Amino acid sequence: MHTEKKYFTKNLLQWNRTSNTRSMPWKGEKDPYKIWLSEIILQQTRVEQGWDYYNRFVANFPTVSQLAKAPETKVFKLWEGLGYYSRCKNLIKTAKIIVAAYKGTFPSDYDTILKLKGIGPYTAAAISSFAYNLPYAVVDGNVFRVLSRFFGNNTPIDSTGGKKLFTVLAQELLDKKQPGIYNQSLMDFGAVICKPKSPLCATCPLQKKCIAFNTSLVDILPVKEKKITVRKRWFYYLVAGTGGLVLVRKRGAKDIWENLYEFVLYESNKPLDPGDLLKIPVLKTLTGKKKPVIEWLSAPYHQKLTHQTIYCQFIKINLAKMPLLDGYETVTQKKLLTLPFPKIITAYLKDKNVSLNLI
Repeated sequence: MHTEKKYFTKNLLQWNRTSNTRSMPWKGEKDPYKIWLSEIILQQTRVEQGWDYYNRFVANFPTVSQLAKAPETKVFKLWEGLGYYSRCKNLIKTAKIIVAAYKGTFPSDYDTILKLKGIGPYTAAAISSFAYNLPYAVVDGNVFRVLSRFFGNNTPIDSTGGKKLFTVLAQELLDKKQPGIYNQSLMDFGAVICKPKSPLCATCPLQKKCIAFNTSLVDILPVKEKKITVRKRWFYYLVAGTGGLVLVRKRGAKDIWENLYEFVLYESNKPLDPGDLLKIPVLKTLTGKKKPVIEWLSAPYHQKLTHQTIYCQFIKINLAKMPLLDGYETVTQKKLLTLPFPKIITAYLKDKNVSLNLI
């Protein structure tokens, strides 16, 4: 086993020196703030998607102090479309903590970094090794996959025992003299060579001692024990207003899209037909006794989240007068476009067939 570990680390670093051409704007970065920013953006996000977001955040908030002072609505608007908005909420909280508790200087030791809001062992290890060259191994999906395949280990990577086992193994393999380079090499290797599907085994520099390759287990490993149950929800949004104003609210805690804005919502546990929609209580609250002027249903939209699929349609309503609706506020259509919305509403607002004109 000791021989295999030495072989793994040596050949991984050689691949990095001679063949790793993966390019990213934060690669090689030593500023802990920018490393932290990139790692938070990349949680649950593909590199290709996160690239532009990272560049926009750095351009708008070059330092952690500028991020901490920024209006939260502006920060959420920049985050719009990335999803998992608790990341953005924690980003703001941590920036404020760094300014208040550490005078705007990012902590330089692993344990202090780990205590910051929204930072777990992986992110703390990434910041520690990339910015400060501290000997902490990163363990993410790429690392789980590479180690599981190379060492032929079928312990479920999403189990408590599996997480502990692979974390210990990753730390044993770490090159303590150049942990940042090693960690980046391993993550890059998992992203471009030992990919989840169609890995490049034929040209892999580790194939000689890779157990999965040599025992035809590449498509089997890594193993996961948990199956995700996907909940289905149907959202019907009433785009309701008059005189150039429209009703919106900020979503609260303990549900998806916290701190993002939305139109008047009616949620159902099943799809509704037009006749059912005419009977929903909130419609009567909006229109009173007068019959509303309805520009009927939009095309259907949907958005897949990790544990949920949202099916959504929009109903545009020109109201005779603007009602008082608990929890909602009226905004101009110009301001509407500056507010942060969930991806599904942004798609609606950007649809070339959508007109927001409310007379």
